[in-house]
Amino acid sequence: MSFHASATNIELEDGHILKATLYNGEGEEVESVLDLNEIIGNNNGSFEWGGENFQDSAEDIEICSEDRDDGEAIPVLRASLGNLDGENVSADINLAERITNEDGHLRFN
Repeated sequence: MSFHASATNIELEDGHILKATLYNGEGEEVESVLDLNEIIGNNNGSFEWGGENFQDSAEDIEICSEDRDDGEAIPVLRASLGNLDGENVSADINLAERITNEDGHLRFN
């Protein structure tokens, strides 16, 4: 299950630590963290799943909620990323695509 459907207090710390309160299998709230620098990289100004250390070439990093056409709000990581030409490019990535809640823990899939 995508983590945001069972999460509250979704926030970003230090520009790369995803933090959320999740519900586990017993319905209890558990605080969980995931270092996005370990799973997201920068590929010439675009976020890349399976990469690492995106923060090293990023500015104005934020997490926001974006409404989809079906009305569901999804968590999006947004930043200005450096490309190979030395320019900063606006980029975003849907965190719900690959991050799940596994019994109260944020996991990359």
